[in-house]
Amino acid sequence: MKHGQRMEWRIGVSGGETTAVFEPVTAGRSAVFVFAHGAGGHKDDRGMLQLSEAFRSRGLDIVRFNFLYRERGSGRPDPMPLLKECLAAVVSRTRLELPPGALIIGGRSMGGRVASMLAAEGLSCDGLLLLAYPLHPAGRPEQLRDAHLSAITAPTLCFNGTRDSLCRQDLMEQALKGVKTDWTMRWLEGADHGFHVLKSSGKTDADILTEIAELTEAWVSRLVRR
Repeated sequence: MKHGQRMEWRIGVSGGETTAVFEPVTAGRSAVFVFAHGAGGHKDDRGMLQLSEAFRSRGLDIVRFNFLYRERGSGRPDPMPLLKECLAAVVSRTRLELPPGALIIGGRSMGGRVASMLAAEGLSCDGLLLLAYPLHPAGRPEQLRDAHLSAITAPTLCFNGTRDSLCRQDLMEQALKGVKTDWTMRWLEGADHGFHVLKSSGKTDADILTEIAELTEAWVSRLVRR
């Protein structure tokens, strides 16, 4: 495969099959990001495409894919073991298809959680990129999803909005006290779980997207220099 070509892959997972799309950078490749969608999203939803384009313009190749339930047209997420198996299969295919280089895994909300659990279990990667990590279900801050975070060893960059109903800031800061890896936490002022801001904030959604992309570019640059 020529690295500069957009490619679509069919990937077998646990008796099923899903679709992944490889999109190369628009300028100066630094790494590849295997980018998992959120529970209510899919590989081609608006947020995924906007973030993918922003990352590609700053040196990240992108691999987007559907979890199996989305590939079947269902809105009900698969059990966590199957979600992890699907993401791991996409990572394996990415390693097979692309030239050696820095590999980053992660995703939006549930997709990021799946990637973080794989990283905690020892899946080899150079970095973990989490976008709107769902620390707890909306309205249920007592149900924390933080037990595995202390086992992560990969350098991690995590973005959450200060209005995120699935990640109370004080609870996340408390959870991170037990984390041993190089974890960079970035709070997006005024943003909600979908990275949307109120007009009264004086910011736009595009401003938030630019902030994410610029901070990610700087973080990836540090990773690659290592």
